[in-house]
Order: sequence, then structure tokens, then C-alpha cells
Amino acid sequence: MNNTDNIWHPFTQLKTDTNTLMITKTKGVVLYDDHGKEYIDANSSWWVNVHGHSHPHIGKAISEQFNTLDHVIFAGVKHPKAIELSKRISAILPEKLDKVFFSDDGSTSVEVALKMAIQYHHNNNSDKKRIVALSGAYHGDTFGAMSLGERGYFNEPFEPYFFDIECLDFPQDNLDNHFLDQAKEIFAKGDVCALIVEPLVQGSSGMRMYSVQQLESLMKLAKKHDILIIFDEVMTGWGRTGKLFALDHLDVHPDIICLSKGLTGGTLPLGLTVATEKIYNAFLSDDKKKALLHGHSFTGNALACAAACASLDLFEQKDTWINIENIVKEHSNFREFISKHPMVSRTRQTGTIIAIEIKIEQQTGYFVGIRDLAYDFFIENGILLRPLGNIIFINPPYCISSDQLQFIYSKIELFLNKISKDA
Repeated sequence: MNNTDNIWHPFTQLKTDTNTLMITKTKGVVLYDDHGKEYIDANSSWWVNVHGHSHPHIGKAISEQFNTLDHVIFAGVKHPKAIELSKRISAILPEKLDKVFFSDDGSTSVEVALKMAIQYHHNNNSDKKRIVALSGAYHGDTFGAMSLGERGYFNEPFEPYFFDIECLDFPQDNLDNHFLDQAKEIFAKGDVCALIVEPLVQGSSGMRMYSVQQLESLMKLAKKHDILIIFDEVMTGWGRTGKLFALDHLDVHPDIICLSKGLTGGTLPLGLTVATEKIYNAFLSDDKKKALLHGHSFTGNALACAAACASLDLFEQKDTWINIENIVKEHSNFREFISKHPMVSRTRQTGTIIAIEIKIEQQTGYFVGIRDLAYDFFIENGILLRPLGNIIFINPPYCISSDQLQFIYSKIELFLNKISKDA
């Protein structure tokens, strides 16, 4: 239906959009519209509802917290749930990542990381100012985060206002190390402040994946030149790569990590930027201007902290990891099967994320027409799945059943058969 209310939807051309859903209820993996029709949430509602919708344990934690303390200013104030969350986050990250800054979402967690890295060098009277990222990156939609990401597409009107960065070519395959040669040349100039990456998987660029070995090689180069490393784990965190964090696959660790999305189980907005004590100490001074002068009205919101602690409880349960392992296996089996389809040009998988690249004649990109055909097809078949251009990907809630996964797989095959027949 056309949009007739006052809502301005994100990432939507409202003049041509004709398939706006009215969702009135959620439970587990299922969304219910105003006519009672069910939809499997195959992308975890923008990758956030890792435990499924309306999880009773998280709901109880939020309710109990509301009856105790809902929100309080976080400048010069702290509260028990924020203390609990910061300690629990530090305990599950590598030893040196133990200083936790609270914000509101993924974009702001990245903004905070940028400001930490830049001001770290400023406070230390260093002249390092350049930022390095991978081409095709997406780090959020605030201006600093946009400056780090892929130019064009969503960001073209704003590019005159971005600050310049250095971009390394994204590796084409696991044997492509051209980006390391680029990094050597750029890092050798001695003026790089920070390197930021989406570790192992680039999300919005089409779930592009690269290897542990490639990432570790890049990180070792950065550390050799005393460059701060920022991991944007907003999407890759919370079990998506098969481990709690993408960094858990590595022997080399970042200096700063950005967390959000599945942090609260998808129930409330919350961002965390976690840094090493070395970075934190650079902000300690008798000069008040050397403090990190950054904050948000809802920084450290107690309800969001309670939800995050409850989500951590669920990650401590064995069943969660059994479910994650089952999804990984089911995806792997489906990938082996669907990769033989004549309409599939490439498949890839990391953990619970599987991506299927549809073979098309025109240049690939977010706005290719097949994206809308696919979206409408899956909606008609009771699946909410938002392709990235010609790339269909699944990253479901971990409570999804084998039958629900098989249903999604069967509809993907049916869609590929349909477009093959229509071609």
C-alpha cells in the first residue's frame, strides 16, 4: 500500500514504494501484520533481534528496571546496571579492552571511536591525522561515519562535507593481497591516526567476506606503525560470525571496538565503544579540555543497559550456541546446494550469515531492479528479507527452527527458478 500517514521511512523511495507492511505483533522469528498474515524475519529486523522478538527474559529485565530506575543523566552520575554491563562487556572482550563509553546506536559508537582515536593523538601532541578504511565500507549514517564509507549511492549529496580518508581496495578473494601493498605504502608515511574495518564481513556492501589471515596481516602492519585499530563490530558482533565477536577468530586484537545492534537483543537502542586503558589514559589530565567532551541525552540509559545484560544472560546459555551451530550447518548445506543453480554467480558464508549473488547482466549495485522483484516475491511468500541489490542474504534470529530455515531456502530456490524461466 502507498504511504498515507505521516511517517518518513528510511532507505525508501516513498513515491514508488508499494509494499509497506503494517506489523502489529511480533513473537520469536515471526512478524504478524494487521490481517494476521505471518512473515519470517529472515534478516533479524536489520540484523538486531538475535534472540528473536519479544523474548520474555529480556522483557522481564526491562520491566523490572523500569520500576526501579528508568533513566538518569550520565554526566557525573552512574547507576548499577551501567556498572554491571561495563564489567560484563570487559570480561568477554580481550584483556586490554576494558574502558566502556556508552552511546545510542551503531553510527554513534563509530563517531565516538573516531573522536577517541583523533583526540588520543591530539592529547599526545602527535601530528597523526589520516584515517584508513576499506573500500565498500559502511560504518553508519552520521557525517563522520559516512566519511569512512563508500562514496556515491546513498551519500552523494553529502560528499562535499566529508573529510578525506585513504581507502584500501577490498580483496577480491582470499589470495588477493594487493590491499596489503597499498597499506605498506600509506602506513610508511607515518601520519596515519587510525585504521577502521568491519572485521571479516562487510555488511551493506553485499556481505563481502575476507579471511582471518588477510585481516591479521593488515593489523600487524598497522601495529608496526603504531596506528590505532578500530573494529566496527556493530553487525559482526553477537554470534554472527559463529563466535561471540569477529575478533575471537583472531590472534591480533584491536585498540577500539564498536558495538550495537544485537547488544540489547534488538529491543532498545544502545551503542558501546570500548577502548584500551592506554587510550583512556591519554584523556586523563588537569586540563579539562583534554577530556572526551562527547555525550548523548540517553547515554547509559538504564532500560537499555538492563536489556543488554539480559541479552548477555542468553548468550551464556548453551542452547543459544547450539542454535547458532545448527544455523551454520544448515546454511553450509544450503550453500553447497544452491551454488550449483544457473542463476547464482557466487555464494559466501561466515557463521550465521549466508549470501547468494544472483547472476544479472547489468552492473550490480544496491538499486538494481531485481532487488525489488525479490523483496516483493518474499513478502508474498511470508518472508521479510531485504536483498542488497542482487545479493540475497540471510542472518536470522538464533531461535529460528530448521523447518523455518528450510522454508526460506525453498522460497529462494523458487525465486531463482522463476527469474530463470522469465529470463
